[in-house]
Amino acid sequence: MIDLIRQSAVPSNVMRSASKGALTLPPGEIIEILVYLTTNAVFAKDAAMTLAGWDEKSCVKVLADPQTPFEVTNYFLDPKNRRPKLLPALLENASVREAILIDLAQSPNREIVDMMLASKRVRGSTDILHALGINSHITDQEKSEIEMALRNVGLDTVQIHAVLEPVEEVAEEEGPTAYEIENAAAIAAEEAAGKQFELLGPIDENATEPSAPVTTPVEITPAEVQATIAAALPPAEIAATATAPALDAAPVPAEEKSQAVPEAEKEKVTERVSVLQKIARLSVGQRVQLAMRGSKEERSILIRDGSKLVSSAVLVSPKVSEAEIENFAALKNVQEQVLRDIARNPKYKKIYPVIRNLSNNPRTPLDLSLGLLNHLMVMDLKNLSMNKNVPETLRKIALKRFKEKSGPPGQQKG
Repeated sequence: MIDLIRQSAVPSNVMRSASKGALTLPPGEIIEILVYLTTNAVFAKDAAMTLAGWDEKSCVKVLADPQTPFEVTNYFLDPKNRRPKLLPALLENASVREAILIDLAQSPNREIVDMMLASKRVRGSTDILHALGINSHITDQEKSEIEMALRNVGLDTVQIHAVLEPVEEVAEEEGPTAYEIENAAAIAAEEAAGKQFELLGPIDENATEPSAPVTTPVEITPAEVQATIAAALPPAEIAATATAPALDAAPVPAEEKSQAVPEAEKEKVTERVSVLQKIARLSVGQRVQLAMRGSKEERSILIRDGSKLVSSAVLVSPKVSEAEIENFAALKNVQEQVLRDIARNPKYKKIYPVIRNLSNNPRTPLDLSLGLLNHLMVMDLKNLSMNKNVPETLRKIALKRFKEKSGPPGQQKG
């Protein structure tokens, strides 16, 4: 049934019944169908509501099964759909990748931390315990529990201390990466040419982007950063940027700061400005180092750097996550080479949302987009055929593939 629904080979009334959980199928299959339907524009709302009210005992049994598809476990691990009573089953499910649990271990949510500390799988994994141990929200008592768990997996005091050291502190001691060594000559050449920091597209990632690809780099030097930010941010945020200190200016007295913007928003914008100021001061070589070792926010800026050496360094960083790559694949203000590098990486080609985002990105070169069509699901082919931002050639071929895959089984072509 799930295969027929993916191919849109069942009547719409059956699809609607499925979205309401009314089909007579095993719980595992109907939950898988419901998760798939949450990606369907017509039935997504009903499917999501049905899943939200699904019997917890039935869900626990399905989510504890290692044979449950990763799309289902990922759906219930998503913060938007996460249900506390289902989390223990997901934590113990061996098919849930450890990398996802490592990311979950950074959560500030007290309930999640407690559940993870109670998990047998978590207590047996040095990597997950490390992620919990450097979570700034855990208490001293919880840190002691983590140290005890590390002893139980065979680590001594010195090893425990090393595991609980924050990653950022250790990274600064590292020598040049293979990427830096391999590209040392090119980095030196760009520095000798005095290549300054350039940012492609608007600074604010939430700002409305033009439908056409951004091709002209916006150069941002330390002296120009404040003016560029003022032009790029929405009007509501411009006042908040005034609270950020200029590169060489004295701090603004607290009593003179504007109260027009909420404190949380001020801090958010000020932090963004501060990161841009920091990056604007750096040479090409230093930006490459930051791309390899920096934070998620720094990578989100450096991926749009006008230097290909810098943006490519972000993609090969050992810290870059799959979720970041998914976001990068959808950006319309990156260099074409970034999208080519993502599409050609065998690791990223296995991540379906990356393929979908690249296909729908008008910035993706047509030769790459056409090659990705064979990997798209039926409904995504249909959506792509109606995406007016991509080339007409791509839309026509997507429509053709959609008709071939959604036709009667005996008439499908490839």
